[in-house]
Amino acid sequence: MRKKIVAGNWKMNTTPAEGVELFKGVAAQKGEVCSCVNFIVAPPFTHLSEIVKAARGTGIAVSAQNCAAEAKGAYTGEVSAKMIASLGVEYVILGHSERREYYGETSQTLNKKMAQAYENNLAPIYCVGEKLEDREAGKHFDVVRAQIEEVVYNLTPEQFSKLIVAYEPVWAIGTGKTATADQAQEMHAFIRQVLAEKFGNAADQTVILYGGSAKPGNAPELFSKEDVDGGLIGGAALVADDFIAIGKAFK
Repeated sequence: MRKKIVAGNWKMNTTPAEGVELFKGVAAQKGEVCSCVNFIVAPPFTHLSEIVKAARGTGIAVSAQNCAAEAKGAYTGEVSAKMIASLGVEYVILGHSERREYYGETSQTLNKKMAQAYENNLAPIYCVGEKLEDREAGKHFDVVRAQIEEVVYNLTPEQFSKLIVAYEPVWAIGTGKTATADQAQEMHAFIRQVLAEKFGNAADQTVILYGGSAKPGNAPELFSKEDVDGGLIGGAALVADDFIAIGKAFK
């Protein structure tokens, strides 16, 4: 049985105090959700220390939203994987479509970030996904395959065993559009197939999350699909009731 994971990416939202209140709202309701569901929250860097403290004893894991490609040095404004790990953070989101699009992150950059994450015992949540023009041109499978082959294929089997993959149909992020449950399943199954081509049966245990505008209303249908193991949630993660409702989509 693969893990079921509901991860909340808060992006650039909330102050540290607001973030702690949001977290407390999630933690207070976590007991209403099946114990089979693993929750992760990914607040901004400024909140990580306080959220890690608040998370102790709750069973909720904490992730960073990004990390630097370098270990240390004269990189003004960057935050290293070692700094993040030293706070007690367990995960880091890498390759999010917003990082790729707005900050020009390439596979070359992401290979360096992945190396930093593993060196510091952070489990990566690696994001892949196609833009609208890719899907309309029928290139969605090619784009996602390349994102996997250029980065994930460089991992050792041991590293791969700790990886979470998140599929983001970029055209469904912040647009109100959502991939249908069948579209999500089709791509998740394809991702698992591409992973299996390199890592064999180990791909059967890889958690693949759906990351395209999942909400309480569509989560049950999405999560019912065989290869959809949970969600990387954006907007709905900023409302504790909605985030918990998404967790309840797993029975």
